[in-house]
Amino acid sequence: MKQHPTPLQEADRLDWIDAARGFAIFGIFMVNVPAFNAPYFLYGGEEYFWSSPLSHSVQTVIDIFFQASFYTLFSLLFGFGLQMMKDRLDQKEIPYRSVLLRRLLLLIGFGLIHSFLIWHGDILLSYGVFGLVLFAFFPVSSRTLLLWAYAMLAFLVIPLTLSLYAMRDHLGGFYNQEAINAAKRNYGEGSLLDIWQQNAVDWSYVNNVGSIPFLAFSLIPMFLFGMYLARKRWLHTPEQFLSPMKRLWAVTGIIFILFKAGPYLFGNPEWFQLLQDNVGGTASAFFYVLSVTLLFRTNGGRRLLRPLRWVGRMSLSNYIFQSVISFFLFYSIGLGWYGQVPPVMSVLIVLVVFTLQIMLSKAWLTTYRFGPLEWLWRTLTYRKKQPLKRKGKQSA
Repeated sequence: MKQHPTPLQEADRLDWIDAARGFAIFGIFMVNVPAFNAPYFLYGGEEYFWSSPLSHSVQTVIDIFFQASFYTLFSLLFGFGLQMMKDRLDQKEIPYRSVLLRRLLLLIGFGLIHSFLIWHGDILLSYGVFGLVLFAFFPVSSRTLLLWAYAMLAFLVIPLTLSLYAMRDHLGGFYNQEAINAAKRNYGEGSLLDIWQQNAVDWSYVNNVGSIPFLAFSLIPMFLFGMYLARKRWLHTPEQFLSPMKRLWAVTGIIFILFKAGPYLFGNPEWFQLLQDNVGGTASAFFYVLSVTLLFRTNGGRRLLRPLRWVGRMSLSNYIFQSVISFFLFYSIGLGWYGQVPPVMSVLIVLVVFTLQIMLSKAWLTTYRFGPLEWLWRTLTYRKKQPLKRKGKQSA
């Protein structure tokens, strides 16, 4: 009889990794809401249009602690999860290629729907497409994973930073008023068709041919770092690796602050942005995942972080839910707040919606084993209907 691969069981889950995923969903939302609410993230000018000192302070905090820190964390966990899945299939002597290929193709499908019907800033499509590259890395050694990750980051950051430094006197102050006006008109006042057309325009602007190498050399290294961590099993059994984990936590924390906050001591020059996002963002991703893992070793930390676990176990459903809520709040077919919500109110929206997500996720997982989209993804990946409802009501 043909053996069907079985998904990761609840007993095999790592609670601190689920909490880290929940934390990543929170951080991504903190960056996404201002970008969902106004066109300035894409087309420039936010420092002029949100000109109050409070707005600038909020933007600075988001830039240091959130921007380029949480998509990198989520990318790290994505690579970690794929490697875990491969290892589990290997243990069962089930060929991993077809299962992981289906999983990634389905993710591409989710990404296409999300990108063009809900929001141009989708990450699922990119994860699915660039995740296909990882089939070339599954057979290589752990050392080779690290070498490729470092090489890709260096290839992206070093020559481009030198080029930007050479052009530093010509950078800054740019914004596209025509594109800003079109986005405000279509998102804030247009029909559903106008919204979808503007969404396609914005997606094409972000994902043009010239930007693909930038995106690839930002995401793939984080996937590889995540695969490396999964192979070394530091995050599987942290108690066995506390000393090296604490050293890495301290080093990445220092690099994180130096590269993310340090530039603000010198006016946050635009030519430094690639180093800030890719070096500082990479370090912050490691720092955050290690912080969550180490905090989970303490009673107080575990109590503090446990609610994030519920969100993380439903990360796909919660990510899409955030976009659906934002679509309703900001676009004209909903409340139509597009371009009207300053940064401090964006933070308030994030806190309210994320708190709601924690409560809804806990309630859902009390009755069901997986989030709704997670269940669909698993069922289609394994080509076998997965049990959704718990046999008896349990605490999540």
